[in-house]
Amino acid sequence: PDGRSVAALRITRGSPEVAQQAGLVVIDLATGAQRALAADLDRWPNEPVWAPDGSAIFFTADDDGHVAVYRVEVGGADDDRVSRLAFEGACSDLCPSSDGTALYALRSTMASPPRIVRLDPRAVDQVPVELVNSIDEGGIVAPGIAERLTAIAADGTPIGSWLIRPADASAEKPAPLVAFVHGGPLGSWNSWHWRWNAHILVARGYAVVGPDPAISLGYGQAMIQRGWVDWGAAPFTDVMTAIDAALERPDLDASRTALMGGSFGGYMANWVAGHTDRFRAIVTHASLWDLRGFHGTTDTGAEWEFEMGDPYRDPSRYIRESPSEHIAEIRTPMLVIHGEQDFRVPVSEALRLWTDLRRHGVAAKFLYFPDENHWILKPQNARLWYATVLAFLDEHVLGKAFERPALL
Repeated sequence: PDGRSVAALRITRGSPEVAQQAGLVVIDLATGAQRALAADLDRWPNEPVWAPDGSAIFFTADDDGHVAVYRVEVGGADDDRVSRLAFEGACSDLCPSSDGTALYALRSTMASPPRIVRLDPRAVDQVPVELVNSIDEGGIVAPGIAERLTAIAADGTPIGSWLIRPADASAEKPAPLVAFVHGGPLGSWNSWHWRWNAHILVARGYAVVGPDPAISLGYGQAMIQRGWVDWGAAPFTDVMTAIDAALERPDLDASRTALMGGSFGGYMANWVAGHTDRFRAIVTHASLWDLRGFHGTTDTGAEWEFEMGDPYRDPSRYIRESPSEHIAEIRTPMLVIHGEQDFRVPVSEALRLWTDLRRHGVAAKFLYFPDENHWILKPQNARLWYATVLAFLDEHVLGKAFERPALL
């Protein structure tokens, strides 16, 4: 606030051996010197904002299936001391009051969309106070019940997941299960999601489990390193471990399961399809299929070399981690979805995947959006996306006849 320093996020680029890292720094504008803050906090900071008097920096960080709010002191006797102000839920858009007496934020959960909340800027692990929303007092009432699950991987690593289930699911009426794999891959399931909304499936009678496998944020740098480069190893087995653990519940139907994912989640959906036929259906959205070709068409090809290396010198990692290498093993019906305007994962990935599936006799459908990018954003297209996904799941998981959704 005095104009002499800048708070910033610093990314340390990875290599095929060492995963990317992120940290919080303060830069002295007079000298350019950088000083790391909260370096001992084994989380990736995000959204730094100064306290009005410059005595502290507030930031958020993915934290064990939530997005927590932190405060780190700057200067004085408590310099670099870190406090966690709030844990449960997912906070964003931090906004300190000008007098320093309050910290405002948006907060959502896996069961509720964002609401405005107020925090004490110094209290530890508090419950944020939700403010009155005069526009819509009732808000959205989600039909699903959100529960936190933990499974244990073969190497002893805890694998966190969120389960969103119908309220009436029981041993007498077990719900079919759909697994959602998150994108990123540096991300986690921790908040309300408008584009991948589990509650729309819950309203149809499905339960949804969202695992955070290796390379997910919020579980420390070692969790990222577990999945770095080896996308088809620990990330895959962690997803399967989380699903197996969820299906031990009597209120979930292990005989009726499906899996879905977008971007990295779509990559994992494709990888799963080539390594197991346990699911009745797989939905793959904006997905990676052949990494060697993908490197030359995506808008972030150069960044990929920090993880997978230079494909012109050594393409082995790209080949090893490509789901396309396992096309001959795919038996599961697949729904392929992609937007023509996607530059992050170009539509060529979907066209190649679709062609390979058809040439190998896999029961598949292709939903194509000529006017969408990596995300499906137009309201009428989002409705069509959900309607098509549900029709595909109903056909293969529930045994209903496929009803092609009408174009809107």
